[in-house]
Amino acid sequence: MTPASTGASTRVDAVASVPSAPPPADETRMSPGGPGYRRMSLALFLAGVATFALLYSTQALLPLVSGDFAVSASDASWTVSAATGGLALFVLPMSALSERFGRRTVMTASLAVAVSLGLLVPFAPSLGALVALRALQGAALAGLPASATAYLAEEVTPKALVTAIGLFVAGNSVGGMSGRVITGWVAQEWGWRIAVGVIGLVAVACAVAFRLLLPAPRHFRAGSLAPRVLAGTVRRHLGNPLLRRLFAIGALFMTVFGGVYTVIGYRLTQEPFSLPQGVAGSVFLVYLVGTVSASAAGRLVGRLGRRGALYAGGATTAAGLLLSLADALPLVLLGLVLITAGFFAGHAVASSAVGRTATEGRAQAAALYQSAYYIGSSAGSAVGALAFHAGGWAGTVGVGLVAVAGVAAITLAGTRAAVRAGEVRTA
Repeated sequence: MTPASTGASTRVDAVASVPSAPPPADETRMSPGGPGYRRMSLALFLAGVATFALLYSTQALLPLVSGDFAVSASDASWTVSAATGGLALFVLPMSALSERFGRRTVMTASLAVAVSLGLLVPFAPSLGALVALRALQGAALAGLPASATAYLAEEVTPKALVTAIGLFVAGNSVGGMSGRVITGWVAQEWGWRIAVGVIGLVAVACAVAFRLLLPAPRHFRAGSLAPRVLAGTVRRHLGNPLLRRLFAIGALFMTVFGGVYTVIGYRLTQEPFSLPQGVAGSVFLVYLVGTVSASAAGRLVGRLGRRGALYAGGATTAAGLLLSLADALPLVLLGLVLITAGFFAGHAVASSAVGRTATEGRAQAAALYQSAYYIGSSAGSAVGALAFHAGGWAGTVGVGLVAVAGVAAITLAGTRAAVRAGEVRTA
């Protein structure tokens, strides 16, 4: 998902089988230390916080949702899967709107609708109503991820692109962490409805700050909304072997992450740990590790190349999954740290690579990636919960290991294709 840094340009391409052309640089594009870069970084960081805090606001609360509505873990998990599924379904249409009406306009509208729905979620009278509201909320949020990636690809210098996208992804991790930790402690005292209401208010503040801070785009050029044009762009992206591999890698990484963090609350509040809801929610502090690993993705690619960075992310995630099988709480927490670090690093590398590879229709390329990514999240949440119901935590870990093996296989296949094409040095 993330791009490669300059240091990686002469290295082995992580998954490339076709050369990627970076967007042209000029003095009007933002770079670290330049005018507008800090405002832009903070604005998109806050947008990432709001997006993940809203999108996963019920994930740490699933045991309480199960108890309130008297439903199973797999039924309650639909409050997460519906939101990520709504995002996956609507991200491509929203990206088309951003090509016509502008990235900043679509991102602002997307956040405005999502936070409004977030203030309604605490009043859901039934599980069905809650799932429906969450699906609408996910659909509204769809305008943000693809538009943000396209905005960065257009407005930031190629050398700074990995770092800039890493900061946006870091905002995702902070949002995911803060949302889960806050809801865990608030819910312990006042219930899950008050907890998700608090997250809605936090998201409102982030959305307002985002709109005030984000610089006006300088390089956006309006495109066509004609279905034929959009279909042609999508067809070309799907015909690109490198992009197809990146889409699949994003989906598989998110399958692991979605499954683990949907189920972990159940595991920690049950035997042998039996943690209180607030303490169990605090486990999401490990998201801070994701903030660091996403921000450092550019340096990782510079040292290892894209392929090496993806292998490192996958290996770290797999090691975390295996450690989490232990019945000792410190080892479980260490496993979650490794899973989180590996996931966010891999996500940052793959997502930036999409932005760097697509030379036209960047919003559509980013949207296809985000669609695959959140399909992976929905699948991971649903399948991870089913596996937990059938085989306990070991079942969820098994699903994750299969997904990591898929990441490794796709990366290896891409590298072999690049070697055959003479695009990668074998030394």
